[in-house]
Amino acid sequence: MSKNVKEMIMSDYMSLFEGYDDALLVSIRGIDANSNNKIRRTLGAKDIHVTVVRNALAKKAFAGTGLEVLSPMLTGPSALAYGAESVVEVAREIVELLKEFPGIELKAAVLDGQLFEGDAGVRALSKFPTRDEAIAQAVALVLSPARNLVAQIQGPGSQIAGLVKAIGEKLEKGEEIAKVG
Repeated sequence: MSKNVKEMIMSDYMSLFEGYDDALLVSIRGIDANSNNKIRRTLGAKDIHVTVVRNALAKKAFAGTGLEVLSPMLTGPSALAYGAESVVEVAREIVELLKEFPGIELKAAVLDGQLFEGDAGVRALSKFPTRDEAIAQAVALVLSPARNLVAQIQGPGSQIAGLVKAIGEKLEKGEEIAKVG
């Protein structure tokens, strides 16, 4: 391959992956063309893209970016899956696809500069909360003490209100109220 072609491919990689610091590295070797198309359509519907990369050129294109930590994992046939809201969603979708297409090999993933190696690492990443889920959990943690406080304040007040209501009902019926002693 000529130097000009290599430079064009690297330029394409840089423009394709610009703005992506998190991605998933897989191998789709052994997947037939029809299955490959089905995988890409399924992922594409969820705004996840899959790009087969040339390892040596990808290593050069990733230099100085958040994807650089994937460089040691770029061996053999490699494809980069990226997009969606976060790489956690990408990992979840790919792990789900493994049920139908067990030929997909999970090589690695990168999230905020942290490398998750191999099948176990990617599966662990797929169990992480997404950004929105993490925010919801944080908000719930912040609000839970306030909810508990309101419940503690309302508890005795509702008991007193119940007693006052019961006394009022007895008085309306003309019954006497016994003194507490």
